Amino acid sequence: MKTFFALCLVTTLGFSIAQAAQEGNPEAAKIAREASQAAKDNDWNKAIDGFRKAAEKDRKYTANLAAAYQQRAFAYANEQRFQDSLNDLAESLRIKPGDAHAYEQRAAIEMKINDYDKALADYAEAAKANPGEIKYHNYRAYIYELRGDIPNATTENEAALKINSKNKEAQERKQRLQKIQSGMAPAQPSNAPGVPAPPKKKP
Repeated sequence: MKTFFALCLVTTLGFSIAQAAQEGNPEAAKIAREASQAAKDNDWNKAIDGFRKAAEKDRKYTANLAAAYQQRAFAYANEQRFQDSLNDLAESLRIKPGDAHAYEQRAAIEMKINDYDKALADYAEAAKANPGEIKYHNYRAYIYELRGDIPNATTENEAALKINSKNKEAQERKQRLQKIQSGMAPAQPSNAPGVPAPPKKKP
């Protein structure tokens, strides 16, 4: 069985401030550049404060603000400060609704604290935002299998196989679920997700 919830080290988040000095509000661009440097230095409080100020002057920086919240949430998760992490992800989603990655991050933390109902809901939201992504169905199938809910685990696993019939995790789960249903094997879920690092902004 794989190690559950292996949290990665904090990664550098690249914020896109391309042509900021030439476009939009020059003052906002200056604040955003300073916030971007703070993010590179892992000074998330300063980065968030800066991007908030920049976004108030020029709305194009709201995506950077949402990303900064996600990165601080990731850092909090690595420090086991799960409620702070959840608060930041909620704020990120308020700023940028429907962000599949933020839902995925939040679900992984909810799984870490055994709040499976909320994790199922957040993975469902992530799947709605990014319907072609198989991992959200795999995660939901994992949770259902972990809880011994074989019918729902099977349903989610079939949804995963519809996206990619050759997915190794889904194929293995299908075989295991069939054995469980026939009484030939105990439930033995695997492949629990870790907290995903926030995506880097493209330059």
